[in-house]
Amino acid sequence: MVYLKAEPMNEEQLKKVLSGVKKGEIPWAEVHEQELISSMMAHIGSLDAALRDDLVFSTFAQLIVEKNQLEEELMEEMMDLCLRELLFKGIGEKDTDTVFTRTFTSLLMALLLYRDKEDDFLSRTNIVDVKEAFLRYLSLEEDYRGYVNDRGWAHSMAHVADAVDELVRNEKTDSAVYPELFRALWSKIFIYEHAYIHGEEERILTPIMEMLNRGLEINLVEDHLKELSLDWHEHKNKATMEQYLIFRNNAKAFLKSLYIQLNQQSNYMQLQKQVVVLLGK
Repeated sequence: MVYLKAEPMNEEQLKKVLSGVKKGEIPWAEVHEQELISSMMAHIGSLDAALRDDLVFSTFAQLIVEKNQLEEELMEEMMDLCLRELLFKGIGEKDTDTVFTRTFTSLLMALLLYRDKEDDFLSRTNIVDVKEAFLRYLSLEEDYRGYVNDRGWAHSMAHVADAVDELVRNEKTDSAVYPELFRALWSKIFIYEHAYIHGEEERILTPIMEMLNRGLEINLVEDHLKELSLDWHEHKNKATMEQYLIFRNNAKAFLKSLYIQLNQQSNYMQLQKQVVVLLGK
């Protein structure tokens, strides 16, 4: 790597610098950009929520989205590091701290995809690689926690949904991949392992609605709703009572959010009727 080769600061040093920049006590011109970005990438999954969320991520958002201050070559390297290493750190683990690296990496990727949408610095091959990474991530992620005591937000499904939404909005994303992305997101809604209580269903719905509005076949969604209706009792019979209640909670929350979104657009009336029938179950 050309840009991300600087030795990263430790967490305390990084916190001091980012706090100083945020307060205006340290001018950006005095910051060694490559060292700072390398350090932020190294500590993107810090267990210190104030550093991870309030300083590292908020600074990334400011530099990439608000001020557009990073060189395109640097952002390309950042995306490459996300794909090669950070997004899959500890993938498949449950209730471990590696989740914070994965989830805040997906948020960083959302920022980079937003900037690419504006400035077009990623190749179509890069975008395909990102799509494949998100599909793989969705198939492998098993830590569904939202807010974690003493650690702050993990929120894996909400964060990756935000990233997928930015991918869908990117003009280099071929609409032919929408069905794959839809199925991957859909598979993470109706789960038994974890009850979504932090608005995950609304965040997952956002890229699904975006795909519908951009040409995803309505029939595909209708077919999945029909399948859900037919299999509802099977879900109930094959699960423990606790698992079924989790499944039902997640399904009802998503369907209610879907109903509200569909209600705002007249061309989805048939889909909305299906949702009403399912909610009656």
